[in-house]
Amino acid sequence: MTWLERAEAELASIEADGRRRSLRVFDACGPTGMLGGRPVTSYASNDYLGLSAHPDVIDAAAAAAGQWGTGATASRLVVGTRPAHAELEADYAAAKGTEAALVLSSGYAANLAVLTTFGSADVTIVSDERNHASIIDGCRLAKAASVIYRHNDVDHLRSRVDAAPGPAIVVTDSVFSMDGDVAPLTEIAAVCRERGALLVVDEAHAALGPEVPIDLDVLRVGTLSKTLGSLGGIVAGPSSMIDLLVNRARSFIFSTGLTPSDTAAAHAALAIVEGEEGDRLRARLRAHIDRLVPGHPSPIVPIVLGEESVAMDASAALLDRGILVPAIRPPTVAPGTSRLRVALSAAHTDVMVDDLVRALDELEIRP
Repeated sequence: MTWLERAEAELASIEADGRRRSLRVFDACGPTGMLGGRPVTSYASNDYLGLSAHPDVIDAAAAAAGQWGTGATASRLVVGTRPAHAELEADYAAAKGTEAALVLSSGYAANLAVLTTFGSADVTIVSDERNHASIIDGCRLAKAASVIYRHNDVDHLRSRVDAAPGPAIVVTDSVFSMDGDVAPLTEIAAVCRERGALLVVDEAHAALGPEVPIDLDVLRVGTLSKTLGSLGGIVAGPSSMIDLLVNRARSFIFSTGLTPSDTAAAHAALAIVEGEEGDRLRARLRAHIDRLVPGHPSPIVPIVLGEESVAMDASAALLDRGILVPAIRPPTVAPGTSRLRVALSAAHTDVMVDDLVRALDELEIRP
């Protein structure tokens, strides 16, 4: 069998399982645009505060490209570090209450950097069972042993840390991407503090919190592509730990630096997030969430429907009404838990959210 035949056979197997995906072009700037020739409102993006289309963010990206060009041109340890990187790192660390920060090419690269650098052979990584794929892959690539604890089960976490024969790292998302629930970070931090474990928190989806305790050894992994509406990853923490990443993290050392325009865009977005406008955007987002599911802790609202076909049909029915809500199915989630994943944004208007609620009511699939 040739390699082409192998690829075609694998695709045929995926097709037979009803799980073949394909790319679709969404022509948009903000939550509305054209998809397959029809106008739609998207509830599929992670642009939680709507900053990807904010004029200040766009202007910052354009100005940076004009000043430094479109690419960093090299690894940051060679000649790829620009003033924009240093400025963002300093202000991000200040915002997070840490000594230092490091910008990488993506959130995926950031998790790989942390877990492979600190997860040496004498270490045990203790990971929540519903952590993001980038954390899972970081655990796989690390030399450390990896063990899983039941989702948000602090007692099980404690038993796993206690059983570690040497140093331990506890890693968790702060907001879980498929369920929209939050980690009990205060309790998790207490376990780490008592046992001397390093806490690694991925804050990718934490547009509204929760707060990360910083009175212990903690590395805060973030993404610039969601709340900050740009692209890239970032790690904030003690200066010695950040310096170790600079010297040991392969996904940082051997990758071209983040583009100046993406970096400057994220920096402009950070300034908005940290100011009065950020407060207003979070309040608006909070109101949208409460309109759909009062009290839900994050902008990610799952509507679990069970079978894949039911979720796919529900997504198609919403799209017929001009509303894009993706169906999430295996292998992204466990069999029997296929769902609609509604992602709300401060860029949505009250009318848009009303239309979404009305459509869900009509289809009898309200969360």
